[in-house]
Amino acid sequence: MTSTVLYKGGLRCELKHLQSGTIIENDAPTDNHGMGARFSPTDMVATALASCMLTTMGIIGNDKGISIDGSEAEVTKIMTSNPRMIGEIQIKLIMRGPNSFTDKEKAIIENIAVTCPVYRSLHPDVKKTLEIVWA
Repeated sequence: MTSTVLYKGGLRCELKHLQSGTIIENDAPTDNHGMGARFSPTDMVATALASCMLTTMGIIGNDKGISIDGSEAEVTKIMTSNPRMIGEIQIKLIMRGPNSFTDKEKAIIENIAVTCPVYRSLHPDVKKTLEIVWA
């Protein structure tokens, strides 16, 4: 088992990661009867995509001697209303490292972004827009 989810009432859930014991909460978003005081479940999906991209880049980077320390992602989630679902996830990756990236390193990083496990797991109807800024 990976995790447990406890419905606490008030459109809030407590999520527990069993291996680490880490607990986070999420809320329904304000546009769907919630308080928006925490990440919504769909916010977490969109943010997980960016986190997966950067984490996977870090793994491959460690193997190939490419540092992405200090890199970050800006995430925008766009919902559709009929049906209510994530319609698009926009990710802007700001890639930083101790040195400028070579063309070969850029190609490796770009490929990792669109082949990470979360990217591959999302339904094809969810549009994924990626911009990479080489800082």
